[in-house]
Parts: sequence; structure tokens; C-alpha cells
Amino acid sequence: MRLPELQYIQKELDDGCRSAAITGLSPVHRTQIAAALAQAMGRPLLLLCADERECQRFAGDMESLTGCKPLHLPGREMHLRPAAIASRQWDYQRIAALYQLQVNVPAVVLTTAEALCQRCIPPQVLAGAVMDLAPGQRHDVAQLCHRLTDAGYTRCDQVEGPGQFALRGGILDVFSPDAQQPVRCDFFDDEIDALGLFDPGTQRRTENIESALLLPAGEVLPAFGAPDGPEKLEAAAARYEKRESTAALCATLRSDAAALRQGMIPGGSDRYMAAVYPDFACAADYLPENVLVCISESSRASEGLKHWLWQRRQDIVTAEENGWLAGEFAHLQLEQDELVRAISQYPVCQMESLPTSRYLLAPQAMVQVAAKQLSVYGGSLDTAVTDLTHYLTTGYRVLVLCGGRVRADNLQRLLRERRIPATVDYQGSVLPQRGQAVISVGALCAGSEYPGLLLAILTEGQLTAKVSGREPRRRVPKGDPTRQALQSYTDLTPGDLVVHQHHGIGRFVSMIRLPVDGVEKDYIKIAYAGSDCLYVPATQLDLVSKYIGSGEDTSRTKLNKLGGTEWAKTTYRAKAAARDLAKGLIDLYARRQRLAGFAFSPDSPWQQEFEEAFPYTETDDQLRCIREIKNDMEQSRPMDRLLCGDVGYGKTEVALRAVMKCILDGKQAAILVPTTVLAQQHYATAVSRFRSFPVTVEVLSRFRSAKQAKDILERTAQGKVDLLIGTHKLLQKDVAFHDLGLLIIDEEQRFGVAAKEQLRRRAEQVDTLTLSATPIPRTLNMALSGIRDMSAIEEPPRDRQPVQTYVLEHDWGILGDAMRRELDRGGQVYYLHNRVENIESTAGRIRQMLGEDVSIGIAHGKMSESQLSRVMQDMADGEIQVLVCTTIIETGIDIPNVNTLIIEDADRMGLSQLHQIRGRIGRSPRRAYAYLTYRQGKILTEEASKRLTAIKEYVEFGSGFKIAMRDLEIRGAGNLLGAEQSGYMMSVGYDMYLKLLNDAVLEQQGKSAEIRPECAADLAVSAYIPESYVPQAKQRMDLYRRIAAIRTAADSGEILDELLDRFGDPPKAVSALLDVALLRSDAAFVGICDISQKERQLIFRFTDRVDPPSLLAVCAMASYKGRLLLHSGTQPYLTLYLKEKESSLEAASALVERLRIKWEEKATVKAARLQ
Repeated sequence: MRLPELQYIQKELDDGCRSAAITGLSPVHRTQIAAALAQAMGRPLLLLCADERECQRFAGDMESLTGCKPLHLPGREMHLRPAAIASRQWDYQRIAALYQLQVNVPAVVLTTAEALCQRCIPPQVLAGAVMDLAPGQRHDVAQLCHRLTDAGYTRCDQVEGPGQFALRGGILDVFSPDAQQPVRCDFFDDEIDALGLFDPGTQRRTENIESALLLPAGEVLPAFGAPDGPEKLEAAAARYEKRESTAALCATLRSDAAALRQGMIPGGSDRYMAAVYPDFACAADYLPENVLVCISESSRASEGLKHWLWQRRQDIVTAEENGWLAGEFAHLQLEQDELVRAISQYPVCQMESLPTSRYLLAPQAMVQVAAKQLSVYGGSLDTAVTDLTHYLTTGYRVLVLCGGRVRADNLQRLLRERRIPATVDYQGSVLPQRGQAVISVGALCAGSEYPGLLLAILTEGQLTAKVSGREPRRRVPKGDPTRQALQSYTDLTPGDLVVHQHHGIGRFVSMIRLPVDGVEKDYIKIAYAGSDCLYVPATQLDLVSKYIGSGEDTSRTKLNKLGGTEWAKTTYRAKAAARDLAKGLIDLYARRQRLAGFAFSPDSPWQQEFEEAFPYTETDDQLRCIREIKNDMEQSRPMDRLLCGDVGYGKTEVALRAVMKCILDGKQAAILVPTTVLAQQHYATAVSRFRSFPVTVEVLSRFRSAKQAKDILERTAQGKVDLLIGTHKLLQKDVAFHDLGLLIIDEEQRFGVAAKEQLRRRAEQVDTLTLSATPIPRTLNMALSGIRDMSAIEEPPRDRQPVQTYVLEHDWGILGDAMRRELDRGGQVYYLHNRVENIESTAGRIRQMLGEDVSIGIAHGKMSESQLSRVMQDMADGEIQVLVCTTIIETGIDIPNVNTLIIEDADRMGLSQLHQIRGRIGRSPRRAYAYLTYRQGKILTEEASKRLTAIKEYVEFGSGFKIAMRDLEIRGAGNLLGAEQSGYMMSVGYDMYLKLLNDAVLEQQGKSAEIRPECAADLAVSAYIPESYVPQAKQRMDLYRRIAAIRTAADSGEILDELLDRFGDPPKAVSALLDVALLRSDAAFVGICDISQKERQLIFRFTDRVDPPSLLAVCAMASYKGRLLLHSGTQPYLTLYLKEKESSLEAASALVERLRIKWEEKATVKAARLQ
């Protein structure tokens, strides 16, 4: 089937016509016409969209039409500020797209005029900067590192994010900008022995690979550009020197020239793109020679480009005025006429909805297509049947696209019942004949009607099943939770607080190596109250953990005294509190288990249909949580489950699936929220999600009139309302449900005590699901497993847009520009000023800067609930354009139109808080911007400086994300446990509290708490991790702590595998360290609490656990005749005299092993007697 108009345009373009236009096309037709034209002409397609949002919208249609994923070439921010640190995800996406354009000609490329115009790395430079590694290749490792630095990579100690590399001995780790995971290269001398991918979270290898492609980590690469770059900068400085007011510019040019000479890339490197690459290059230079260019709505693309060019000129003027940029290097984009010239060398087809006089290129051929855009039928198969019947009776060919196989089969069955013939073709390879319908699996953003072809395409609006062509989910291996518990050491720095199990809270001073009995050992030095210090052998680091309280400011935490009773009292009180908590939870859990609840039916086809209508790919965590909740609902006892997850991780969808399950069994569901704004938001989401199903959703809030509220309450009591959403009004006595089956509580911690009591009474025999936006630690989840049902979503949604983030000094000029830019595109701004006392004056300054016509609101914690609710509702409705606020927005509502965030004094905040606040933006298809600022000229304290460095690394590479999440989770643990328990948690630190809670839970369940026998081993053995093997102190600390925690041979083997993988073959001192750790564990098991060495004597001290008959049996062995001496007394001990040149470690291990064998023999005999 071919449209005559399309055939005409194809012929014209094939015959040399350079520009054609097709009018009468809605958005859905543009992708179909462009794909058909490119296929007919046998050319790759470049589809120029009006903006990034259109690119994203067209991507799904293009994938459905062509069967292959289109390449998206995004624009990026030009970095012109020398002192600002910027996030680089968009830069990396663009480099990867340019490389794909260069090496594999993609079938479809989606981009914007702005992205095409931007100056970029020239094709020949990109080709030269790419590295391809494979086993068997020979490389000088030092030269390879030098080349990576030249290609824009940053050297670090441990690779965590794209654009980083690390070298440890013969192991090179690199994270290429386009890769999902970093690469580990094992060198044998100068030859690559093996290549593998590894998980940056655990630093463990996940799979071996045969080759690795490393793209450059930046576009401005002086080492690959013109060699005279520094000379150009100095010559420019000499010329500008003769002009007035150019001192700052000349100084900048000279210092940057010096940096370039030393092979360094200056900050704001795009300022020197023209100096480094004298010949202008842009993305248009990467296009294949035979490409077909299709432009979606020329007039909109032209208008958008004009505005973007004006904005770029403003940025360049600002950079010149500030002395950052020399005018002669300011050619950073094509002008509109230059772009037109660049694309006019290819055949161009402009696709418009209406004829216009504002084409980018004057068309030489023009046609109008008669086509209609049809609305999607959503989930309503009845609507599809009605439309289908109409088209078939008028002789049309009808293609119906369903969101999945189940829905395709359901529709065919429905048509059969109505005597309408239809064939199902899952692959979409069969076209319908006249008067015939074909049902296929696929999706377009809208339906289409082509009267000229008598063809109608009906679509559901989105694909829902695996056959959708959506990428399958990559399974990210989950870290071992015990590994997570031990990760607190990776960020331990001098000055941090630590907790020693026996001595309490102290301050970590340093790690030192001391010679003892002729061998070297590592110790960590901990300072306590007064001038006391404790030296803890590195082999006993399992007794020490980093102190983590409920907040990030630990400066006021009191240190314990060595040898005092204070710590014992503190741990006793915390232990009693943990016991009370465990008892309370267990009693509550047991009471609920005894109550009779309603057992919901297993999933029905309607449930499956509802779930298939979800337009996004669920994360594995979401699917697991849904399974856990449904399993609870199908039990005959009432559900009481807590669902935790960061903001935007998809908790609402999980909750709505539970609601659907409840409604399908004829029961009602209620969602209780703390604020009116949140109620409106949940209402809008629920209405949209249930629109294709016969579900009645209502909301009770102060936006409902008394008459409306009365009507809703009456219908709820009669069972005519399926889902009721509301604030604490739902708790009032006049709210009666006909048959309530499920209660969902959002942000329970924000309700008062009285409200919670009312809730408990109402929810006693009803399934209850509580949602919390603050994640909780997995370790706490495990400790409470079996007494509190919890589900956690830890995985962020896929394809969430990265937020372009800057870290810079506070500058009203730059921030004013940022706010104006957001307002110009119809967006809104959060301006975070965390001091209530002068928030009004800050809002006044912003009003003065932006003008009186800009509406500015204020929100802070000292406002009443109703005031705050009104402000947030105005913000959600778009009435307020700039909201000057405190961190109160941290756990708030979702406003997709807010896409610029400015934070004052970011150096006063921890990573976890910044991470959560930044999650408030970037929730829409628009690009979002975050500016994390610190005061100009401020002399930073060591703590603030450390924090700022962490923020910069987090923004640039994603480093420290795990730490940010851990701190956030600790706050979540505080919320979950309540104020009283949080106080006890802070008094002993999180790790210690967790141990106490674990023991308390086991004790309350009638199980014996796990005995953690301990044994100190102080032998004259060189057992340490040399700096030459693991150069970074933080990594050594982490390894020491984890080696000290070894309890089995399997644990030891696991750590040995990791050491081999990450650092290569371990030296003897490290092998000895692993043996000492295993010895400590085995000795503790048989009742030895201390092993020490005095010259040629080994002394073993015992606990009550020791078995005297086994001990005497070992002493009687011939091999120990005359060498073993047993001393009795209150604490018996054993002395072993070493032979000449006998290894103390081997001798101790042999004795412990023999004692273990005797112990087990006795246990076997005892068991046999009992039988």
C-alpha cells in the first residue's frame, strides 16, 4: 500500500529535488511518513524534531515502525564557567551518539536543530581518541594511563563513575562514558592478560569480556588538537592587553595557557574549543552522505533554534564580561542560515500540519495528504470494538494495535462474540485486506486514518508486554547485605567517630604501623575523652565500626572515657530499649496473626490487564514488592506491610495494583495522606490509571464543598465509591465504608498520635499498607524480618532523565540568568534558602531581580499546615513561579513543571540530603538544572571543605552515592523506630544498635541469640596489607575490617578471590592476615579467648566454653610431649613451647585444629548415646 502523494515526493527527491514539503500531517503521521519515505528511498533517516520532548515522543513510534531502536543525539550544555563543576551525563550521551553516527550508520537518528548546530569534537579527533582493548595486546601501562588522561579521564583511587580510571599494580580499571559497567584490565608485564566487567558498588568482577571500547570522556582534548593552542591563548592575551578593562581576561588566558602546556584541561573547557580545534565541526559533519533529512514542523524548529541562538549569545556576552572568554574563541555554534546550508546538501522533506510560509528551506515540491489522527482507545476494548465496527462496515482495512498478547487475544474473543471476524498476527507481518481486521501487538502514540488508502490504524496508546520492543531489564546483581553492613569503613577519614564494642565512642586518629617483637603490624589509633588513646590491632577491627547517628553532624557527640563504666551503662540501656521494641512488635504481630481477615482471590485476567496497561518498565524491586503484597492479601489474616523507597521509585504504582486487587473482589480501598496537595496528586494519578476500567475514584479534601463531601460520603456508605482518597478527614466518625478491604497510609510519620490511634482502631481487621518516602537500611529490614513485614524498593526507575548539575560559588548574575531561562520556557523554580529569619529578604531580592510580574512564594517549617498546604497547592497549580523555601520540600509533592533548583550553602548539607532534594526535579521529559552554590570567598572549615569535595565528586562522577544512600537510610531507620528508639540508636551508633536489636528479637522469639565468641591473636607474624599492594588507606581499612570479620573458610576464600580480582596476587603478609583471621574464628569456637606470644612461647587463654576433657586429650598427645604446660586457676591457660624455626602461626593453627577435632569427636559420641 503506497500513498500516491508519497510516491510523488519520493520521485521528486530521487530526481534531485533538494527540498519538499508535505502538509496535513499530525505528529503520529510524521513518523509513519518519514519511516516509509526513508525505506522506499533506501536511505538512513535523520528526523529533526522541534524539541527534546518531541524526540522522546517519536522514539517509541519509530521503534514500533522500523523494529530498531532509533539513535537519539542530544544537545549538551556548553561549559564556559572556569570555577564551576558540572555533571556530565548529557556530555557522555552526546559523545556516545556521535561515535555511533561515525561507525555504524543507524537506520533512524532523532535530534533537534540546536543539537545539530553545536560546535563539537571533530570526527577525525574522535576516531583518534577512541581506544579498543583486547587480551593479547601489548601496552606500556604508564603510556596507556597518560593517553587516558589526554582523552579526558580522571585518575582516582577507586572507580565509581564514568570518566574515571584507577591503576593498582598490574590492574587497570576504566569506566567508559558509554558503558553500563566499568572494565578491569589484568596486565601480565605489558600484555593484557584478561578483560572483565565489574560492579562499581562491590568492586567485584561480574563477567569476562573479549574486548573493550573506551570512548573519550570529554570533547575538548588539547592533546589531540592543534599543538599551538597555548600559543594562541598567549597571543590573544597580548592583543587584549592593549584594551581597557581586560586585565581579568588576560590573566585567565595566561593561566589557562600554562595549564594546557602541562597537559591539563582547564575548567569550563568549551571556552577553548576554537583554539584547540581551529576547523569548525558540528554534528552535521557526522551525517552519512546518503541521509534523508525529515523536519517535523519547520516553523517550530526554526522558532526554537532562534531562541536557543539568542540564549547562547547572551551566555557568550556574560562570559566575555566576566573575563572568562575571548571574543575570537566565541564561535561555538552554527547560525540558522549556516545550518540550512549544511543540511541542504541532502534531500530534505519538511512535514507540517498546515501549509505555512515559514519553512527552514523553501520547498521545491509540495503535496497535501488527507490523513486524520485518532484518539487512542486506552484500555477500553469496548471503544476499540465500536470504532472497528464502523470502519469495517465502510469497507476500510483495519489494523488494531494491542499492548500485549493477552489483550490481543481478549479483543479477538470480544469481536468473535459480536460476530466480527479478525485474525491475530503477533509479529505484525500481515496487512489487512479491505473489510478485514488484523490484530497485532504494537503501539503508536495515536491512531491514524488514511482515507486515500481506506486504511485505519487503532492503537491502545502504549505497549505493555515484553514483545513491545522495550529493552529487557538488565539484572543488576544485588550486593550481599552483610557486605553492605561492613561498607561503613570505605569512607572513614581521620576525625570521624568510631564505636569500639568494649570501650565505646572515640575519634579515629590514624592508621599506623608499629614494630612489635621484630615484626611489623598495623594498628588504628582511637582518641577517647581526655588524653586517652587506644591502639587496636588491625586483626581485631571487627570490634570497631564507624559511628553513624541519625544525622550527619556528629560534632556534638560526646566521647567515652577509657576504663569508665559509662559505656557499659549506655549499652545496657540501649539493650533494654531494643528488648522493649522487639517485645512490642512481636506482641502486635502475634495479635494480628490471630485476627480473622479477608483472603483475596488470586489474580484475575482484569488484574493482569490493569498491570499490562502500565506505560513503563517495572524495576525488579517493584515486581518483588508487588508479589510480597499480593501474597499477604491472599492470606486469611490482615496484612500490615511497610513499603519503603526513595521519592519517584514507583511506590504509587505498587499501591494502585493492590487497590485493583481489592476492588476486583468487590471491596473498597482508601488512601490516607497527610496533606491536601498530596491527596489531589494521588487522585489525579488514580483517575488516570483507572480510566479504562469501571472503577469509581473520589477525593475528600478541603477543595470539596460541603454538598460534594456529603454526596461522596453517602455513595461511599452505599458501596458506590471503589477508592476514596483523603486527608485526616477520612478518620472522622461520619466516614463509613460499605465494605473496606484495604487501607493505604502515605507518610504515616507525619500524622499525630491521636490520628494514629484512630487509624489502628479502624484498620484492625483491614489489610493495611503503609508507604514511606525515606528508604530504610536493608540490615534493619533483616533484623526485623519475621516481626514486621517490610518491602523496600531500592532500584531507581530506568531511563530517568539525568539532572544537569553545577557546583559553583553563589553569583546572583548567574543564578538570575538560570531562573529567567526556566521561566522563559514556562517552568518553575525552587530556590532553597535554609534560614527562616531572613527568607523574606531573599525572596524580596529575587523579586527585585526578576521583576514584579514574576510571582514568588515562600515555604518554611514555621508556617501552619494550612498555610503550607495553600502555598504548595499554588505551586502545583502553577500560580507561583519561584518558591523560596527551606529543606521542607525534601519530602513533599511531585511537581513535574519545576525543573530548576538552586541551593544556597550546599556545603552545609550532607550528600544524602542533597541527593533527596535534587530528586524533586527532573520528573518530566524536560531537561532539569540544579545549581549547588557556596558563599563567595568563604574560608571553609576542614569539615565543610571535605563535604564540598565530596559534593563535587558526587556531581561529576556519582562517587559517594552509596554513602549518601546509607546516611539517608539511617534517617529512615530513625523515622521507622520513632523518637525514643532513635535516641538509643544515637547513643551507641547504628551498627551497635543493630547487633543489640538482632539479639533482642531472637531472645523474644525464644531462640538463643547468636553467640559471637571473640578471640584476640597477637603473634609475632608479619600480617598486614602493604601500601605497595593497596595504596589507599581507606581501602586498606575496609579490607582489614572485613578480614577481621572472617568466620569460615568460605568467607576467607571469598575475600581472597576479591583481593586477586581487585589487586592481583596477595603478598605473604596478606595471606598471613587471612590465616590469622581464620585462626581467631576457629579458636573462639573451641573456647580460646586470647592467643599471645612471648619469644618462643605461645600462650592460650580460655573462656567457660572450653571443654576440659578435650583439652586434656590434646595435652596427652605424643607430639606435644614436653612442649605443653597447662596452668590451672581462676582463668586457666596453656603454654606451648615452639621448636626451633617453627612458625608460630602454623603451630597455633595446628593446636586449635586438634582441639576442634577432639571437641567434635566427643559431640558425636554424645549424640550417638542420646539416640
